[in-house]
Amino acid sequence: MKTLLSSLLILSFAALPLAASGSESEPKLFAALAMTKSQKASPLPTDSGVFLYDNEAQRWRRFGPSIQQVNSLASDPSNPAHLFLACGNGIVRSQDGGTSWRMVTGWRESDITKIVVDPTNGQNVYASSAWGVIISKDGGDTWTAANQGLIEKLVKSIVIDHLNPHRLLVATTAGLFESNDQAQSWEQIHVPTSDAILGLDRNQSNPDLWIAGTEGSGVILSKDNGKTWQSTAPALAQTNIYGITTNHANSQAMAAGGWGKGLWVSTDGGDSWIDRSAGLPSKNISKTTFDQAIKNRLWVSTFEEGTFYSDDLGKTWHTDDIIKPGAVGSILGAYVIDLGFVSVSK
Repeated sequence: MKTLLSSLLILSFAALPLAASGSESEPKLFAALAMTKSQKASPLPTDSGVFLYDNEAQRWRRFGPSIQQVNSLASDPSNPAHLFLACGNGIVRSQDGGTSWRMVTGWRESDITKIVVDPTNGQNVYASSAWGVIISKDGGDTWTAANQGLIEKLVKSIVIDHLNPHRLLVATTAGLFESNDQAQSWEQIHVPTSDAILGLDRNQSNPDLWIAGTEGSGVILSKDNGKTWQSTAPALAQTNIYGITTNHANSQAMAAGGWGKGLWVSTDGGDSWIDRSAGLPSKNISKTTFDQAIKNRLWVSTFEEGTFYSDDLGKTWHTDDIIKPGAVGSILGAYVIDLGFVSVSK
């Protein structure tokens, strides 16, 4: 089965081919999604995959192979031609900027939620999954489990410390865990909730700032590089927070979105929060992220009602000139599983 799937994936090609290793890279907005709204009553599998946003054409373009349940996309910061898809049935890798793809995991590795690559050594790759953490020391050719110290193996997300690549944090259904030895062992971090951690983000310009979304306990924040955590955003205190982000250009700005509560924004480092849901078609938020190319642009995905952007921190929202409903390249009606930026070769 693995051989047949690998052969099929090798023949797949990207809708938006990228240059090979050695060229300059740029951040691209990606959406890992499942097309669900129009297929609710269908017995057929839901179409899913990754879309990249094309700034020049102002449209979304499918990227990579069509695989059931694609959860996220990652690239090697030191070689953006090396790309990884986190999928329900394992990890799919491209080494040529998306022209060809190959399954690089076996039957033991599945339900992959997130992948991160060591920014100083692309041979070190880490992935979170419903079965714990798996790591590769050879760029993704082989994988081993790395769960020593984890008391819960359902891992929702993984983040690597870009200033100290030996350090990683994972969000699990039993809370936050930290490793300081490249995932060889894990220790639990004390946080002000016993609920599951659903999402995790570390600010790039202010590395002391971490933010996390929880299942039923709202938003928690650390301002001392993950050592201590405090609850914030009282209006979201009992909300499942699926979308969480900080602005890498301005660490005082952050956003959080959850089910039934819409999107909330802070401009003072988490001291106060404002509901910025007006203008969005739904208060069910799946993901949110700040743009890495356009300063202060904030993106948000609503469940099955479209992805929107704001250039004024949520005071006004736009979609018609970016994602045209019903047009080719639209992702309206999708459940966006992950929304973020990935470095790709120009």
